[in-house]
Amino acid sequence: MEAPSPGDRARRLAAEALAADDPTGWFERLYRGDQTVPWHQGGPDPFLVRWAADRNLDGSGNSAGRLTAGEEVRFARSRPAGLTALVIGAGLGDDAEFVAGLGFDTVAFDVAPSAVERARRRFPDSTVRYEVADLLDLPADWRFDLVVENFTVQSLPVGLRERAIAAVAATVAPGGTLIVHATYRDPAVERPGPPWPLTRSDLELFALEPVTVTQIPEPGHPELATWQAEFTRPG
Repeated sequence: MEAPSPGDRARRLAAEALAADDPTGWFERLYRGDQTVPWHQGGPDPFLVRWAADRNLDGSGNSAGRLTAGEEVRFARSRPAGLTALVIGAGLGDDAEFVAGLGFDTVAFDVAPSAVERARRRFPDSTVRYEVADLLDLPADWRFDLVVENFTVQSLPVGLRERAIAAVAATVAPGGTLIVHATYRDPAVERPGPPWPLTRSDLELFALEPVTVTQIPEPGHPELATWQAEFTRPG
């Protein structure tokens, strides 16, 4: 009998967790041991890498990294040199390491202790502060110059979406930037989740000032695309 794919295993674990009224409990089971994680790419997310390159993103405080389209912003005017960043649902750590490599003082969290442990093992000399935390119950004082939300909200059931989005938005400091990447799917095409793709209306729930909101088509799959949405909190 053929072994289930990592994606099939993730959907089974998610279904079991939802049936047990524990919508985030499946992440720990997914990351425990050395199991393959279906969304792990072996490096930082290419969408994040391209977005950062397009903006000459620099968190060191030594230059005015372009964090909004058409306008150079130096968030450190009234703060110590060096900008802070938060990576939501950091998984095995590749996005967090990429952001830290751009000069940001980076915090990265995941709800699964095993994910945090594996990230720390993969990057033993990292400057990233890896934390175990629940998106739906984050520290009230977390505020960051850059917040990276890459495909995490879509891993939670739709019933938790509004809370999850509000929690992400709350971590953006005044003058800060939020970059969101999420799956879009033609509503006429139904597939079991996760993921549970985001709609344009979902993006509006971030309730920050939009800079750019675009859909990046998925080659060979006309029903799929990736949202790339950049927001700022006026400072």
